[in-house]
Amino acid sequence: MAARAPYFAVEESARGIRKGESPAAALRRILATPGAHQAPCCYDALGARLVERAGFPIGFMGGFCVSAGRLGLPDAGLISYGEMVDQGRLINEAVSIPVIGDGDNGYGNSMNIKRTIKGYINAGFAGIMLEDQVAPKACGHTEGRKVISREEAIMHIKAAVDARNESGSDIVIVARSDARQAISLDEALWRVKAFADAGADVLFIDALASVEEMKAFCAVAPEVPKMANMLEGGGKTPILSPAELEEIGFSLVVYPLSLVGVAMRAMEDALAAIKDGGVPPPSALPSFQQIKDTLGFNRYYKEEKQYQVVSHDIHFLYSLYIEHYVNTQFPNHMLPLVGQVKVATTLEPRTTITWRLWILLIRYPGQVLMGPKYHQISMQAHRIYVEAVAA
Repeated sequence: MAARAPYFAVEESARGIRKGESPAAALRRILATPGAHQAPCCYDALGARLVERAGFPIGFMGGFCVSAGRLGLPDAGLISYGEMVDQGRLINEAVSIPVIGDGDNGYGNSMNIKRTIKGYINAGFAGIMLEDQVAPKACGHTEGRKVISREEAIMHIKAAVDARNESGSDIVIVARSDARQAISLDEALWRVKAFADAGADVLFIDALASVEEMKAFCAVAPEVPKMANMLEGGGKTPILSPAELEEIGFSLVVYPLSLVGVAMRAMEDALAAIKDGGVPPPSALPSFQQIKDTLGFNRYYKEEKQYQVVSHDIHFLYSLYIEHYVNTQFPNHMLPLVGQVKVATTLEPRTTITWRLWILLIRYPGQVLMGPKYHQISMQAHRIYVEAVAA
């Protein structure tokens, strides 16, 4: 599958996707290295950019936080396939690291799952997570979850693998089971082993309740990477460090609530400060320059300069102007303005403004501009020059 094309070109120092490398190939390469690789969950392009800037080699688009950030609604099966694909496309265009997308339960039967896989591939995802919940699905750490039958769950993974093969893609399939809370640990262990046999690349059991259960999970299909979910602030799974997770046997760890949670708290605090008649304190608010750096303004300006054009006609007109008009027909008090024009023609970003200036100066060729009309045109030209220098 072709490499993804983010808005800004991939830098040589990038830790994620290398030049000419597909997102899935980058993810597979990273997961093949030692360690429990951290993947904070983001819900929009800005969050993904921050994940990348913080040095994480993998991002994860979580359904919980996308439902919260895009809809302002709970993760209860309300968000649609189309909304998730659209959000993922924007996220993937913003970064040069591989991103795994939450595909929920595939949004239907096996045929729907095939469409979901192909849609996520086209959106630039490196991987997709599919779960075995019934519709409407629910957050993994909430009550009342139900799962589809073993046979249907396995068939969904097979359909996902077929869709990948049909697309000529190497997208990573993360197979998730919610059977731990819906049925039992033993059922969840049986299912993830069957998912591995069906062709899943990474395995995940949500809402494991103890370190012992986490160890039992990692003992299943030991050749297949395992994912851990560190649900912050009161989930069912123990919160462990990456080193502890690696020792148990995990290769990938996601953090579903950190970004959306702190964003909610920060926005509430900022709104409270504004309501009280002030603004957020400097400790809570990045400077305007820091905001511009994060969004890539400086990089944009640097790249923009590569494509700026200075018209040769301007320089041609300037040479004619000097030769035929200034030295012979214009009064001495206009010569300083000629020097300003010469400076303006060297300002590469100001081609349009320079043209406007020239039009004013040569609109009456062969005539000596005297009196009030000359003064008005001269002042207008000077204002344009000042605008060019200050812009």
